[in-house]
Amino acid sequence: MARPIVRGTAAWKYFGDFRDGLLAGQVLVLQVAHPVVAAGVRDHSDYKSDPWTRLMRTGASLSIYVYGGPAGARVEAERLRALHRTFTGSLDGRRYSALNPAAYAWVHATLVKVPVDAQQFFGRPLSDVELEEYYAQMCDVGRLLGVRERDLPPDWAAFERYYDDMVAGFAGNPAIEELFETIHTVPKPVRWLPGSWWRWHARTQMFLIRATLPPGLRDRLGLQWTLRDQRRFRRFTRVVRTLATPLPAGLRTAHMRWIGKLNVWLRAHPKVYERLVGGNGPGSAQGS
Repeated sequence: MARPIVRGTAAWKYFGDFRDGLLAGQVLVLQVAHPVVAAGVRDHSDYKSDPWTRLMRTGASLSIYVYGGPAGARVEAERLRALHRTFTGSLDGRRYSALNPAAYAWVHATLVKVPVDAQQFFGRPLSDVELEEYYAQMCDVGRLLGVRERDLPPDWAAFERYYDDMVAGFAGNPAIEELFETIHTVPKPVRWLPGSWWRWHARTQMFLIRATLPPGLRDRLGLQWTLRDQRRFRRFTRVVRTLATPLPAGLRTAHMRWIGKLNVWLRAHPKVYERLVGGNGPGSAQGS
């Protein structure tokens, strides 16, 4: 067992850092690169028709594990496992389940990796001590979610080998193509956003995906990356690092900590959520 996730520990400082959001597109590509995850998205996800609600639900769920307290995390984990048991279908003539152990572990692995990559690109890389504490804490979260012990590499070095081996086996698939299309065609979340800004947002999302994907997978997906792109990305990372790194960790994670605590409260008051949002609360079967 790792140290509890409390103020000042590695998971508390890095899991909810706002710079992690710059890798949102990257992590989605890596998740749907797994064939079982891709099949589940194809058969059960509503992200293309209602991406903003889906994104808010996912962010709310993630925030609970680290910032919602142990009791909140246990309830959310039980809810997600129950929900994913209903996600089944056919893949290459065989039945699949969203709780397929390898696929389930891979989704957790991508979320474990995001904060480390975000600091590598846009902040200060975690020290060896921080990495070990962070990884041990996220393994505890994984066990809470139902990831099998044998699917969690024993330490960070083994995790990196596992992660690289998984990525090396991925290639393009229809779910990735649909994700790229959705980035360019998804409607604005609110009408008042200028169309030119929204088109710029889509281009920026694709640029960050190309910049942050593992280079081998980027090449296999046919995504071009030039020296000019690399220079632009270096300038971008320098600006983000300069502006964000001096901020205290409590400020960099404030939004996720607030969301986590709010959603624990909303789970206990689902009728309030329904009145505010007009949908099912975060504790419902549809609130993933």
